[in-house]
Amino acid sequence: MSGKAFVASLLLTAGAVLGLGGSAQAVPPDIPSAETARTELAALTVAPEGSMDGYDRDRFPHWHEVEGACNTREMVLQRDGEGVEVGDDCAPVSGSWTSPYDGDTWTQPSDVDIDHMVPLAAAWRSGAAKWTTDEREAFANDLSSPQLWAVTDNVNQEKGDKTPDQWKPPLESEWCAYARAYTHVKHTYELTVTSAEQGALEDMLATC
Repeated sequence: MSGKAFVASLLLTAGAVLGLGGSAQAVPPDIPSAETARTELAALTVAPEGSMDGYDRDRFPHWHEVEGACNTREMVLQRDGEGVEVGDDCAPVSGSWTSPYDGDTWTQPSDVDIDHMVPLAAAWRSGAAKWTTDEREAFANDLSSPQLWAVTDNVNQEKGDKTPDQWKPPLESEWCAYARAYTHVKHTYELTVTSAEQGALEDMLATC
């Protein structure tokens, strides 16, 4: 991850936080057009998958405090839900969340996970192992890009750390948006892709 990309991520995240106090968004921000995503995909470095040596989720500090009592997870729940009301501790007390991956709607926050579009372990294998802890923390809490998604918990658990050649959203109608978002995150953070991953993304973008 370049220093320029890291600084840009921090600045954009600050801007995104300042803009959260309005109506909920249906999807995360900054998803590019299919045309832009195809250009970004072509620009990615294709390389074999790296090692998991040294990986631990704690190497990517996540759900840190963002604004007041609100952590990153709570900010995403507010951003992507409908009719969300929160308590003094910023935890949602009411609202509903529709998971784009499977189309299911939930009214209990405990049924909703915050998915890292590019999984933390996948990022580690494709370049993040070389980042500093601060850079990995910025990646894991990035509110400015389409990296964080509120989704059904068991769907997120099924995805795990799989890349698009290994897992796709159950709803085929979501493949276009998923590939656009995934590609953009990889491009923003200068992560590599495997040839299988690249091929899967090309196929998904073909559904746009």
